[in-house]
Amino acid sequence: MTKSYLAGLNRTFSRFLFVIAGFALSGTMLLTVADVILRAFKRPILGTYELVGLLGAVVIGFALPQTSRLKGHVMMDFLTGKLPDALQTVLHILTRLLAIGLFAVLGWNTWIMGNDFYRVGEVTPTLQLPLYPVTYLMALCCFIECLVLFVDMLTKRELEP
Repeated sequence: MTKSYLAGLNRTFSRFLFVIAGFALSGTMLLTVADVILRAFKRPILGTYELVGLLGAVVIGFALPQTSRLKGHVMMDFLTGKLPDALQTVLHILTRLLAIGLFAVLGWNTWIMGNDFYRVGEVTPTLQLPLYPVTYLMALCCFIECLVLFVDMLTKRELEP
């Protein structure tokens, strides 16, 4: 696989997940507003707390790859920015390798947890929604984050002005 193919795959997956995260965030907002309004009329929406929790997991997990791809996380480089370029490159590669390892372990363990949820039939208390689909999706997001970090490691690091 070429670097441009991986970068395109990375961009496509990240953008797709980011759009889903946006819909989940909008759904969370609409559900919360509707529940607050309906509570004023003594008609709360059943299971709002569970749905907001599940949608919150989708928002965070699905937005992570695109945010990492666009370097939207806070970066503290006031110390490393003063190091020689060669050492900065080594640190860049080393931190990406550590993060790939971390997200690979997180993804693998989350997948195993999804298997356990599926096997025992774990559901939410009120709405009885199965938990394993969201758990599998979170594991998938961790693996896509590994791809994002790998592509970032391969690309030339752009220094800030």
